[in-house]
Amino acid sequence: MSKQEPKKRGRKPKTGCTQLTPMPVPDAEERPTVYADRVGEWYVAQKSDVHRKGHGLYLTPILAADFMAEQIRAAGERLRLLDPAAGAGILACAAVEELVSRTAKPAAIELVAYEVDAELIAPLRAVLDYLVEWCSSDHDVALKIRIEVKDFILAHAEALRLFGGLIPYDGDDSDFDVVISNPPYFKISKADPRAVAASSVVHGQPNIYGLFMAVSAAILKPDGDFVFIVPRSFASGPYFRQFRSVFFDMICPTEVHVFGSRRDAFSRDEVLQENIIFSGLRNDHWHARQPEATLTVSSSRGVRDISKPDRRVLPMPTALDLTTADRVLRLPLTEEDDAVLALIDCWPSNLHDLGLNISTGPVVPFRATELISTDGDVPTTHVPHLWMNHVKPMAVTWPLDRHKPEYIKRSGAEALLVPNKNYVLLRRFSAKEEARRLTAAPYVAARFDIPEVGFENHLNYIHRPAGSLTEDEAWGLAALYNSRLLDTYFRAVNGNTQVSATELRAMPLPPRDTIIALGRRVKNLPDPLDGLDDLVMRLVAHPEMKEAAVG
Repeated sequence: MSKQEPKKRGRKPKTGCTQLTPMPVPDAEERPTVYADRVGEWYVAQKSDVHRKGHGLYLTPILAADFMAEQIRAAGERLRLLDPAAGAGILACAAVEELVSRTAKPAAIELVAYEVDAELIAPLRAVLDYLVEWCSSDHDVALKIRIEVKDFILAHAEALRLFGGLIPYDGDDSDFDVVISNPPYFKISKADPRAVAASSVVHGQPNIYGLFMAVSAAILKPDGDFVFIVPRSFASGPYFRQFRSVFFDMICPTEVHVFGSRRDAFSRDEVLQENIIFSGLRNDHWHARQPEATLTVSSSRGVRDISKPDRRVLPMPTALDLTTADRVLRLPLTEEDDAVLALIDCWPSNLHDLGLNISTGPVVPFRATELISTDGDVPTTHVPHLWMNHVKPMAVTWPLDRHKPEYIKRSGAEALLVPNKNYVLLRRFSAKEEARRLTAAPYVAARFDIPEVGFENHLNYIHRPAGSLTEDEAWGLAALYNSRLLDTYFRAVNGNTQVSATELRAMPLPPRDTIIALGRRVKNLPDPLDGLDDLVMRLVAHPEMKEAAVG
């Protein structure tokens, strides 16, 4: 029977539950994965958006589930399989189908499925009962299922504690041959018992998917398969630094699949995440024994073309530098990406080396409602209050007169205002499908006859703590951040749409003289964006790198 994804039915947002229609029954000779998908869509159609988002319920597309199942390497007479966030059972079915379709198929499989949504248990059981029958009658494989109606993280809190210290976990539910999952994605508060249990793994307000990854890694047996579809945010940034430190000591990455479209991976649910499919093997301290390890990086625009991905094999150090504390997972997709990474990694400076720092705008609007307004007397009683939409590539445009509070009082807001000096302003977030991830503009003090200025919290600003940037420095840095060169670097290193100050602080930069030379040229152009990429490449790239880096 061919593996194909059935046509999807549109679904309107629901604010409340509707009368349940009868649960679908399997069609004759229907793939269990297809049946699970039909049951999942039936279940989601009955539920409100609040229920669906509260449980992180986003159905894995069949084509993605099949791709993930094909990553499984486990073989043997008896296999143990875990889905820690089973949902409607789509991934569990795909994994079992893949295993029993192989020439050297197992004689018996034990499937353990965790699901916290009590209302989903009956549909999940119907799907897995059909899977048991299908395995027995069509493939002569004995499938034993166990459904756990409990919180997977809290059920394995001890595994989380041991994970942080790289201590082996030998609880009742351990030694799985395969863990495959599409975990929920939502942040939990620091006081949440799951966050408390994970304090040795992540800090701040953690996203729950990282806890699923940590526990699952801890309860895999040696050489067990780890296959997850998750946001890419764990691969870089300060919030997951401790997680990566331990996780990449346990799990050796084997293949990472990148989706080109933010929306397409879960298009029917309108999930906007930088999703990746991460595959690896449990192999504690693997990097000490496998210095020649490689990583396959595959990519597709979305799910529809995932069965024909572009693939390339990289030396592991190109993708994962285990010699640094950050252990950032970098995913260059092309030779151009390789050339850009090689070039920028050789740059000698960063913001700190240049005597600069980067901070987040101090004005949080909902905390300053009495201070911000839609009009004001500048500079007598008010000064400009700059938002993210005031910052365009290479230009600060104020005012915009779009009914936002673009003014902030001088009196009472002293702690929120910064001196009117030269800065580089960067948006902290990129829009859904913007061509460039980084958007920066020089803020030139001479343009504004004001003593101070307000920067809203969705902006980062680069400044010199013991003085001011020169205009040339501000123009030069803004040109770099708006260039295709740094955009390519940032996309390979960071899959987030959030542009964090921490990562910009660590990003390599060319020497100060080069930045100044670039600024002098750019600021005198009629249109600073016209020819900017060529100008950047002429000034900062080594001659042998230019052709590869600009394509």
